[in-house]
Amino acid sequence: MTISTRKRVLGSLVAASMFVALAGCASAPESSPSGSAAPGGAVDGFKPCMVSDAGGFEDKSFNQLGAEGLEAAAASLGVESKKVESGSESDYAPNIQSLVDEGCNLIITVGFLLASAAGEAAVANPEVEFVSIDDMVDNDFDGKTDAENIKPIIFDTAQAAFLAGYAAASYSTAGKVGTFGGMNIPTVTIFMDGFKQGVDYFNAQKGKSVQVVGWDGTDGVFTGGFEANQDAINAAQGIVDQGVDVLLPVGGPIYQSAASVIRDSGRDIAMVGVDADVFETDPSVGDLLLTSIRKGIDVGVEEAVTAAGEGNFDAAPFIGTLENEGVGLAPFHDFESKVAADLQGELDTIKAGIIDGSIEVTSYLSE
Repeated sequence: MTISTRKRVLGSLVAASMFVALAGCASAPESSPSGSAAPGGAVDGFKPCMVSDAGGFEDKSFNQLGAEGLEAAAASLGVESKKVESGSESDYAPNIQSLVDEGCNLIITVGFLLASAAGEAAVANPEVEFVSIDDMVDNDFDGKTDAENIKPIIFDTAQAAFLAGYAAASYSTAGKVGTFGGMNIPTVTIFMDGFKQGVDYFNAQKGKSVQVVGWDGTDGVFTGGFEANQDAINAAQGIVDQGVDVLLPVGGPIYQSAASVIRDSGRDIAMVGVDADVFETDPSVGDLLLTSIRKGIDVGVEEAVTAAGEGNFDAAPFIGTLENEGVGLAPFHDFESKVAADLQGELDTIKAGIIDGSIEVTSYLSE
């Protein structure tokens, strides 16, 4: 992780803590859309737009969920929306500026890596409203979001990943489970952190010693990007070769590379999806999926766009947790008959413990 990334994490951590403490008592800032909203419709001239991360809107995961939320809100409001895909980090700022120039008055940026460009654009264009997925947008590291026209939507995904780690350890007969990520950034490693904590909790509760391959809590295996390419295949192969029988790939389309490695191995290896319920978004890998760690990106985006379209933009951050159902664990689907009969009951008890604080799950958003 680079020094600048560590600084961003610190700023996001402080900001997140502050917003959690103030949740429920902060008043929404005044919105400034042009025109007025008709009953059940959008303000005059409302145009919501979105910039993807490098994974693209067909990733069947993170970016796709954001796009679905945007499209659902636009249809409900009766307005046209626009989406622009990024091929690399160099596209982020130009893509955002192109939407500003086109007259978009709400711009959603999908992902932690777009936060710097989004923050700069929001400060330079106070008349445009922004929604940032997965970052508090604290580019000056003063502990608060950089501008009143930015709404952060972030997720304490470690809570749901904890449940997935426990389930993976319970399912494993090899005594080894694995994970790898696209990039070593907080919004990726938060999955890996929670997953490892869940495995560790299973071991403590059951007197077992299931190992986690690919992440030690500080460093691990990363492909360097979010593409389903040879690097992702190599990362997955290296972990599969160590004898794991559950694999968690974190980073949009890289799960497709993991699935190909699993199939080529000829072994019974289950996979854990991320962001969406991948069993539903990509049935071609459904037979491999133990479960998925879900983030309510689509719901969060739809609600934010709808509110802005009706003239009620609210910059207060949304932090998804198990308690507010912003994160969660997908059903076991085809693995329902393969997991232990009492596993779901144990997970329900653990979930209640995480919500009431009796079971601690740490992440960069909670420390």
